Amino acid sequence: MNMLAVKGLSKSFGGVRAVERVNFSVAAGELLAMIGPNGAGKTTCFNLINGQLRPDAGEIYFEDRKIQGLPPRERCRLGLGRTFQVAATFGSMTASENVAVARLSRERKLGSLFTSFRGSSGKETRALLAQVGMESQADRPCAELAYGDLKRIEFALALAARPRLLLMDEPTAGMASAERGELMRLVADIARRENIAVLFTEHDMDVVFRHADRVIVLADGELIAQGTPAEVRADAQVRRVYLGEEAAHA
Repeated sequence: MNMLAVKGLSKSFGGVRAVERVNFSVAAGELLAMIGPNGAGKTTCFNLINGQLRPDAGEIYFEDRKIQGLPPRERCRLGLGRTFQVAATFGSMTASENVAVARLSRERKLGSLFTSFRGSSGKETRALLAQVGMESQADRPCAELAYGDLKRIEFALALAARPRLLLMDEPTAGMASAERGELMRLVADIARRENIAVLFTEHDMDVVFRHADRVIVLADGELIAQGTPAEVRADAQVRRVYLGEEAAHA
C-alpha cells in the first residue's frame, strides 16, 4: 500500500523553478532515497510534503487522503514525521526527558510540561530508547552525548510521534562512517518491522545503495531517474549529472 503519493508537484520561487512536475510514491515499510546534486529540489520537496511550503501545482496524498492544504501540525497528527540534517534536542534535559516531551506533545499534554514531564519517563519512553540502542544513556543530559548518539535520540523522538511516514533529511550527516551504517540499519529494521514508510535524502552514496529499497534522482527540480539502487547506479544520465563515471562503477 502506498503511504505517500506525489503527483505533478511543482514549486517556483520568483523565476527559479525549484520543483517541476515531480511524481513518485513510497509504500509502507519501504525505504526510498531521494538523491541529486545541490539545488536539485530535494529540500523543497520535503518542505512541500511536510507542509512548510504550499505547492504551485500538483497533489500530495497520504494514505489516499489529499493533504496539500493541511498545516504541518495536522500532517504530524495524521502520522507524518520528520527528522532534520542537524540533530535537535534539549541539551540540558536527559535523553529520557527529551523523549518524554515528544510523547507529551503527541498526546497533547504539553500544558502539564513543567509539572509532570520530569516524572514521566515511563515504560514507553524507556522502550523507545531501547529501540534505538540508547536505554543505557537514558539519564544523561543530551549536551553530554556524542553526536552519533544524538542522532539516535532524534530518531527516538520521531518514533515517539508514532509516524506511518517518516521524512529523514540527511539522517547520517556529521556522523563517522561506521556510525552511518549502524544508524541506517537500525532505521531499516524498525521501518520494515513496524511498516513505516521512509523517504530520506542522503549524500553518502554507500548509505543509499546499501540501505534503500528504491532510489529517485532529482536534477534542476525534475525527476530524471527512479528504480532499484542497481538500476539508478547504472543510469547514464544519473552518472553524468551526479554520480560520475567512477562512482557509478565503484
